[in-house]
Amino acid sequence: MTTDATTTSTRATTAPEAISSTTSAGSATGSTSAIPDKPTLDGLHQTWARRWREQGTYRFDRTAERSAIYAIDTPPPTVSGSLHVGHVFSYTHTDLIARFQRMRGKEVFYPMGWDDNGLPTERRVQNYFGVRCDPSLPYDPDFTPPAKPDPKRQVPVSRPNFVDLCEQLVEQDEEAFAKLWRNLGLSVDWEQSYTTIGPVARTASQRAFLRNYARGEAYLQEAPTLWDVTFQTAVAQAELESREYPGHYHRIAFHGPNGPVYVETTRPELLPAAVALVAHPDDERYAPLFGTTVTSPVFGVQIPVLAHEAAEPDKGAGIAMCCTFGDLTDVTWWRELRLPVRTVIGRDGRLLRETPEWLAHEPAASAYAQLAGKTTHSARQATVALLRESGDLDGEPTPTTRMTNFYEKGDKPLEIVSTRQWYIRNGGRDDDLRAELLEDGARITWVPPHMRHRYDNWVGGLNGDWLISRQRFFGVPFPVWYPLDGDGEPDFDHPLLPGEAELPVDPSAQAPRGYDESLRGRPNGFTGDPDVMDTWATSSLSPQIAGGWERDPDLFARVFPMDLCTHAHDIIRTWLFSRMVRAHHEHQTVPWTHALISGFIVDPDRKKMSKSKGNAVVPEQIIDTFGADAVRWRAAMARPGLDSPFDETQMKVGRRLAIKILNASKFVLGLGATGATGATGPAEAGAVTQPLDQAMLAALAEVVERATRAFEAYDYTTALEVTERFFWTFCDDYLELVKDRAYRGDPSVKAALALALSVQLRLFAPIMPFVTEEVWSWWRDGSIHRQPWPRAGELPAGGTDARLLALVGSALSAVRGEKSARKLSMRTEIDHVEVAGPAADLDLLSTARDDLAAAGRIRTLDVRPDPAADSLSVTVGIGRSGERDGKNSGEVSG
Repeated sequence: MTTDATTTSTRATTAPEAISSTTSAGSATGSTSAIPDKPTLDGLHQTWARRWREQGTYRFDRTAERSAIYAIDTPPPTVSGSLHVGHVFSYTHTDLIARFQRMRGKEVFYPMGWDDNGLPTERRVQNYFGVRCDPSLPYDPDFTPPAKPDPKRQVPVSRPNFVDLCEQLVEQDEEAFAKLWRNLGLSVDWEQSYTTIGPVARTASQRAFLRNYARGEAYLQEAPTLWDVTFQTAVAQAELESREYPGHYHRIAFHGPNGPVYVETTRPELLPAAVALVAHPDDERYAPLFGTTVTSPVFGVQIPVLAHEAAEPDKGAGIAMCCTFGDLTDVTWWRELRLPVRTVIGRDGRLLRETPEWLAHEPAASAYAQLAGKTTHSARQATVALLRESGDLDGEPTPTTRMTNFYEKGDKPLEIVSTRQWYIRNGGRDDDLRAELLEDGARITWVPPHMRHRYDNWVGGLNGDWLISRQRFFGVPFPVWYPLDGDGEPDFDHPLLPGEAELPVDPSAQAPRGYDESLRGRPNGFTGDPDVMDTWATSSLSPQIAGGWERDPDLFARVFPMDLCTHAHDIIRTWLFSRMVRAHHEHQTVPWTHALISGFIVDPDRKKMSKSKGNAVVPEQIIDTFGADAVRWRAAMARPGLDSPFDETQMKVGRRLAIKILNASKFVLGLGATGATGATGPAEAGAVTQPLDQAMLAALAEVVERATRAFEAYDYTTALEVTERFFWTFCDDYLELVKDRAYRGDPSVKAALALALSVQLRLFAPIMPFVTEEVWSWWRDGSIHRQPWPRAGELPAGGTDARLLALVGSALSAVRGEKSARKLSMRTEIDHVEVAGPAADLDLLSTARDDLAAAGRIRTLDVRPDPAADSLSVTVGIGRSGERDGKNSGEVSG
């Protein structure tokens, strides 16, 4: 496509101006009063976005039968302040398919959602208003945010006040996002919008959870949990990001029965949490130690030496210190070797301030007192000092870089702490469920097909169930309370649950049935579950929320399962997979039939665009500078699944094409194209009698077939390429070749022009909706986006071979090329042109010799069969008005 785009930009610099200078709309027959004197792209996206909204152009007809509906599960963008060009491209891809399906006669269910809960919104609210949430504070109905917010000195507010601020800010952001999407031309039905925090979403999320719990798919468990100490919340496996992290190897000595046992570790601060030393069962170096105990340095705690196949003999000393918990391997050993839990790192990322009971003896207690309350970094330094003092540090620490798990939105390594969390079964610990989810993946058509491997690899590599609870504030609360016993301790095994008719509920503000608010937190009373659902636990139900599950059974029956989900490949493991899990549990089916996966839009250095990296492009700027159609054109050049480097100069090519469509359309209508006030049809097709006109329409019929096949395969890029390539041939060759006949009022060319313009505008319509709608409004009633997608059958069948247009166009290019080389005006008359080549090509070309002669201003045009030639050659005789020798020969491909 790069080569084509470059060629396009060269050709576009000549044709529009030449065409505009030779005619005007006023010369046409029929109604031309709607055609502006000087067509322009300026303001088109604002004008038509407003009209489409006022006229309900894209309103979904919910009375259509399911077979006539095409339903899209639109990605709800995270409302976190701004969007970048990567979002613009991905959402454009969805819209290309929506517009194509609508023109194919489908009623398109195309809602817009807003993912407005979760951590990104909380962070934005904290920084924007200069506040932080403190759940212990009471609600202040008169609270006003600081006049000059300071993100570094945030004012504490109650949870209800904090939620109020979140709702206030996301509403502003949603309005800004909606304006951008309208200016981009997304053909969504704005009456079908939803949020992931509103009453509808809360009800659906809580209903699904209650059903998951009733079926045993959701459960509460206290277990080792990946924990982000900055955001103070649990993190799911799908939210992990592995990054390089600098550190040091420390070689430390445990005291065994026959001397020291050396272990290398990057986390000596976890020494007080050591529960075992672990080596591979086949490692002969440590076989004599299996079943014995050693004493930990500094703390003097007896721990066993055990065997496990996950130990790596060739890594470090070949024997590892198992702590609860340093990493996920520690969790595996703890679980499979049935080890005790000795947690020393709290949720705040600091070592516990109270001395653990297993360290209550001396010298452990005195040693631990030097670590208590310290951050892991400070505790590491203090532990190394203690090891040096005791003589148990062998040598100095050795610098290293290791891969460490981070929360994808965090900047500190994750810790593993023991917490009580809610989980949904997802095949991580159930082989049968994993196999079923893999089978579900095979039932979907993936575009491109290799993206299914990413899904399969993710499902196959799961090592635990889906952790869905978060220790945050702005989210859907779990509809759960716990009874308190006589000592005020919660009974987690017998939760109190609402009925579905009571939803949505907020356990922090409502009492369960059978209790009143006065019993909250009191012995023999109740307490509400303090956690909220992970944002993915809500957005995983986007088909159900948007489709009216249980809320509007008639609508849901018409749109679910949906036809399409679209998003970038990085959230296959999160959003796509989580929707598969929820649909599998609730409906025993897949949530859609097709998954269209976008690549990333990267900067010129092929780095992913993101706001945090500072390389993101502001979409409003490029839309205002180049026009929405140019931006959409560039987006359509990015094939499904492939990363695409972004360069603003590429938009110039798309803008040039949009301008060309305006000017060429004005020219065509100015030539007197028939059907200016009505639809083209059999009458126009029957009026096309001239060979060149028939050949042009035959070539266009091939384009229609190829573009249609491409769009049906979700290959919008190929559809654009074939359409655009023909359009330039139509403008640069055909229009120049038939101008003379058009000016003379030839009915054949007028009918051909009307057909060609109508078809080409509709081919471009999904990709460049504004400029095509503008031109359509000049000569047709209604919106082009509610017109039928073109069919090859609309164009005359049989007639002249489509190759004629290429042959005559190439011959004309040779004549023009010679004039250009001699710096002559294109109006200069040519004394003589001879075309030689295969007889069959010459016979075909001769059917349009009058058009060629008129366009090239050729006085004498001869053809000479050449049995030895496999292509045409053109000899141009300039004559005395030309220059010097007056002849030029050039090969012309047929």
